[in-house]
Amino acid sequence: MEFRRTYSGAPWESIVGYCRALRAGAHIYVTGTAPVTEDGGVFAPGDGYAQAMRCFEIIDRALRDLDADLSHVVRTRMFVTDISRWEEFGRAHCEFFGDHRPATTMVEVKALVDPEMLIEVEADAVCDDD
Repeated sequence: MEFRRTYSGAPWESIVGYCRALRAGAHIYVTGTAPVTEDGGVFAPGDGYAQAMRCFEIIDRALRDLDADLSHVVRTRMFVTDISRWEEFGRAHCEFFGDHRPATTMVEVKALVDPEMLIEVEADAVCDDD
């Protein structure tokens, strides 16, 4: 089986030793994706909806790097620091996945790597095994 990886350039990839996403045959695993700017800062501090949208944009880019797209996503996991803001995160999720709804989970966590981050998202996808 062939393994293909893509990287986003996030500073944590080299420090922790991981890739943004890995394709193993027909399966793609997108690692926890935080709302970061191109230069590694936190995107839209305080705005749950905008941060979720940013996470999904980064996930979409990683999938495309591995010859897939959002329609291949079968499961998402949203880790949020304040579950009472679920509607903000959920609205962004629905905008990205409303036409091809994956299984999903949203759980509250104590903290993320940066205190200004409100959400981190993982995604799993399945596509044709080329």
